[in-house]
Amino acid sequence: MSQPFELPDFYMPYPARLNQHLEEARGHSKRWARDMGMLEGSGVWEEADLDAHDYPLMCAYTHPDCDGAELCLITDWYVWVFFFDDHFLEVFKRTGDLAGGRAYLDRLPRFMPMGGDLTMPEPANPVEAGLADLWVRTVPGMSADWRARFAESTRNLLNESLWELANINKGRVANPVEYIEMRRKVGGAPWSAGLVEHAVGAEVPERIAASRPMRVLRDAFSDAVHLRNDLFSYEREVRDEGELSNGVLVLEKFLGCTTQEAADAVNDLLTSRLHQFEHTTCTELGPLFVENAIDPLSAAGVLAYVKGLQDWQSGGHEWHLRSSRYMNKRATATRPLGMSSLVDLLGAKRLRNFTHVPRQKVGPSIVPELYVPFELRLSPHLDASRRNTVAWCTEMGILEAQPGVVGSAVWDEEKLVDYDLPLCAAGLHPDASLEELDLASCWLAWGTYGDDYFPVVFGRSGNLAAARVAVARFGEFMPIEGVPATLPASALERSLADLWARTTAPMPLADRRKLRKAIEDMCDGWLWELANELAHHIPDPVDYIEMRRLTFGSELTMSLCRLRHSKGIPEEVYASGPMVALANAMMDAGCLLNDIFSYQKEIEFEGEVHNCVLVVQNFFDCDYPAAVSIVNDLMASRVRQFEHIVEHELPLVCEDFGLDAEARRDLDGFVAELHDWLAAILNWHRGCFRYDEKTLRRHKAPPRWRLGGPTGLGTSAAVVTAGRG
Repeated sequence: MSQPFELPDFYMPYPARLNQHLEEARGHSKRWARDMGMLEGSGVWEEADLDAHDYPLMCAYTHPDCDGAELCLITDWYVWVFFFDDHFLEVFKRTGDLAGGRAYLDRLPRFMPMGGDLTMPEPANPVEAGLADLWVRTVPGMSADWRARFAESTRNLLNESLWELANINKGRVANPVEYIEMRRKVGGAPWSAGLVEHAVGAEVPERIAASRPMRVLRDAFSDAVHLRNDLFSYEREVRDEGELSNGVLVLEKFLGCTTQEAADAVNDLLTSRLHQFEHTTCTELGPLFVENAIDPLSAAGVLAYVKGLQDWQSGGHEWHLRSSRYMNKRATATRPLGMSSLVDLLGAKRLRNFTHVPRQKVGPSIVPELYVPFELRLSPHLDASRRNTVAWCTEMGILEAQPGVVGSAVWDEEKLVDYDLPLCAAGLHPDASLEELDLASCWLAWGTYGDDYFPVVFGRSGNLAAARVAVARFGEFMPIEGVPATLPASALERSLADLWARTTAPMPLADRRKLRKAIEDMCDGWLWELANELAHHIPDPVDYIEMRRLTFGSELTMSLCRLRHSKGIPEEVYASGPMVALANAMMDAGCLLNDIFSYQKEIEFEGEVHNCVLVVQNFFDCDYPAAVSIVNDLMASRVRQFEHIVEHELPLVCEDFGLDAEARRDLDGFVAELHDWLAAILNWHRGCFRYDEKTLRRHKAPPRWRLGGPTGLGTSAAVVTAGRG
């Protein structure tokens, strides 16, 4: 059978180096695998298989600088993880034994104890024996934080094999966003990143381990590793094993294109993720170290970790070119420099992300038929809440210029009425009382005003530092206990303090912390957008989707929904894979819907770069209608994924956690509120006056500014209309 596609020219700027202790690791790993029962008699590998795969070579390439003992330990981990992958395939995937696979995986966390007592049960198979041996050899000397992070990534690596198995049983191919998220867990590269910390002898400090820059570095590294593996392993996985979890297959099905075109698109995404890794390293690590007072020694350790990830990238590529496990025969042959390689060497793809010309005329936004199969319900208190929201915004000072801030007259009453945020709130909370609806409407007004205010005030001046100070001050008006100790200095602070007090008064402390985090995440998203705007940087597609959930305020509005059902549903249920995927799918659907409606407003009138239609245009180098079609298909696929999870995965969650009838009713209520959430967002986009061209041109008319001074009767002379031209 012919090869399914020609491997593309890869972007690989880091040279591969080989560890001098390779032969020591080869001898050790073979003895270890035999001692653990992974070779003859396992039914999975023979010695010849282990020799052909040559995992010591992979580890010698991916960890070129560690000593012999460390290389042997790292190699044993990879022998174990690849044996697990093949063992799970033979025993459970090929047979479709979902129940057996679940029972098998449920035992493995018992071989990763967190405390000082490393006592474990008696291993029942080579996977358990290998994990038990490796854990006691690895965790001494590592912090509790590292143990917890590494154990979590190991559990993800093991447990999400059930997701792959369930998809195989149903013949289901994931959508691209779902695939990237799940592949990080199934593919194991975040797990590899944890081993890099061990190999270089430098842990990421706990206080920055969960920060955006460190998360992006880990995720960009992981995505590049996985996408590269998908290209090399397509023939074995898809043709031989019947695997459906492969990025080339995912794009082939989603885009309806040829296998070669899908492979080229996967390679472009791989390149984009490597560019994201480099961009984050160069632009975000320095400020992160300063903001968190990271000492020079710890900073050097983080940079050693970053270099370790780069070594893994180049070494992993070199191993894929040599291992018998993969499709690589023609890849190792000498061939002329391809056009895609030439483009990358010249930096054209990278530069394209920084060369967007803002405020181009794009015409009215194209809004296709959108897949939102949920019934709209509206609160009967809508009209009253409209009046109350205008009164509240006026009282808070949102509808006027801020003292001493040039260009801060962002909203006026006409715009606020046009935006009709209570219309959105009335759909999000159709059963709310008038007081509850007013509160929801005011939260939407605060978030939308802040989203408009930051690019106008801080973007115009290019003052990212001032924007960071503004966001840092928000925390002072969201005390977990007590009242704010600082007096508000702006409408944003004054209104936030008011909303926080009205919202959190009846909340327990844990719920207040969740709400505060959702608000802080949204505001951090505004800073991320502002930094990209100042650099004229169109985001990488994956980074865009994941940050868009924050900038759209999805976490905030869904957090308010979730708190209404927090009592009946255990917190671990919300943290489960299906529940996280459920919320993310719906968030993405709402964000993509907004991007379709807001394209002209953001691209033509505001000079924005944060719109998925533009991101798709830039990535695929396609025209506007084609990009809209792709984004619409992606939105529909996320809604269908939501429906799939509700129908097929949530019943299993209920069984796994033993939810009683009350908790199941609360879970059904939460799902119904997510239906309301998306239906309300669609209705608001259709019913408000914020995105249509006629309104955009009316809002662009010269503003009326009021000079500082007297107010009230007889002071109209203080109002000045800007001249035209």
